[in-house]
Amino acid sequence: MNEKTMTAAAETRIPEEDRLRADLYNFLGVLLARPPDRGLLDQTAALTGDTSDVGQAVSTLARVAKLTKPATVESEYNRLFIGLGRGELLPYASYYLTGFLNEKPLALLRQDMTARGLARADTVFEPEDNIASLMEMMGAMIVGRFGAPASLGQQKDFFNRHIGPWAGHFYTDLEAAKNSVFYAPVGRLGQVFMEIEAEAFRMSAG
Repeated sequence: MNEKTMTAAAETRIPEEDRLRADLYNFLGVLLARPPDRGLLDQTAALTGDTSDVGQAVSTLARVAKLTKPATVESEYNRLFIGLGRGELLPYASYYLTGFLNEKPLALLRQDMTARGLARADTVFEPEDNIASLMEMMGAMIVGRFGAPASLGQQKDFFNRHIGPWAGHFYTDLEAAKNSVFYAPVGRLGQVFMEIEAEAFRMSAG
């Protein structure tokens, strides 16, 4: 059995609830890594949500996506995260937790990534503690994209060390940012999801 087959076999054992969690982490990661193109905007516009807080946030995001053009959201993304010198927000754990970039939270994350056999892609130049990378890492850990799926205890430890202490604050800032239009409901969705995850991990014995 090759590695690809082993990974596929591992993924088939992932409970549906965990697969949905991973999907939401990945979705947030993709939206935050780069401006969405026409295809991703269309996919987002087609989403439907239920009456839960997450569902309502998804429904709002879908409505906004239907009205959003790729060039518009690219400009918004640049104002929020890039800007002239810097954007309105700095989406890095080190900055949110220490007020500076490339500080101890990044060093701790790199230690944990090394222990899990994870490494920054050669084509990525941003520090690994940016919100998009952390969302994608968590999604990958849940379904075992880079090896065996992480246990609940491992997920809880990674979340509490690298995501929980600051991601909710970032998403709150994103929802309220003056340049946020498309990204305002993204911030709301992330904020609600982080609250749910934090509470679930708090209640778990893992």
